[in-house]
Amino acid sequence: MQSEIEKLQEIIDTHDNIVFFGGAGVSTESGIPDFRSVDGLYNQKYDYPPETILSHTFFMQRPADFYTFYRDKMLCDTALPNEAHKKLAALEAAGKLKAVITQNIDNLHQMAGSKNVLELHGSVYRNHCIRCGRSYDFAYMKASQGVPRCECGGMIKPDVVLYEEGLDGDVIERSVRAIAEAQVLIIGGTSLVVYPAAGLIDYFRGDCLVVINKAPTPRDRQADLVISEPIGKVFSQIRV
Repeated sequence: MQSEIEKLQEIIDTHDNIVFFGGAGVSTESGIPDFRSVDGLYNQKYDYPPETILSHTFFMQRPADFYTFYRDKMLCDTALPNEAHKKLAALEAAGKLKAVITQNIDNLHQMAGSKNVLELHGSVYRNHCIRCGRSYDFAYMKASQGVPRCECGGMIKPDVVLYEEGLDGDVIERSVRAIAEAQVLIIGGTSLVVYPAAGLIDYFRGDCLVVINKAPTPRDRQADLVISEPIGKVFSQIRV
């Protein structure tokens, strides 16, 4: 792996417009379970499959069951940024990394210090009343019981993109622009099977495509560098 790390270091050292595109694998090293690994949420037993629970229809029709699962599996406030989050923030501070585009909803990139974070699937740290639009923070949702309600009586919904819901148009536009303008695109901790998010990679026209993921991805053949290791382990060896 050392030669691969050295090549990645050279790519980072010689470019100043780098964009990172990440998924669940970036957060698993912080203790947050992903959805598709052997130990992920898709392989655990519930009354309903997680993909059903995390759908718009289920949220509207069975909000109590949704929130039982949501509090148990999605509201994680004990995880801390790992080496990948920290190094990406450091690369941004150094002027090399222009954007982090993430499929994660855990706020760990921001906790590490990253500023330009584009959250494709929203965040558990933002919530709003579906009746009046009032905002509620993570702490309010964590402390709530049953179906959380606004002062107006409306149900509160996490600003998380559920199945059957579309991605935020502004976030998509900014992500496309960042990828299209990047010299280097580093893809990390994602299987690249979730669309439309994975389709954003098609907009890359830069110099170097790097894939860092433990398992093979559909983009490996197109990549200039593939590192099949945990992303935190890889970034821990990168100098900023």
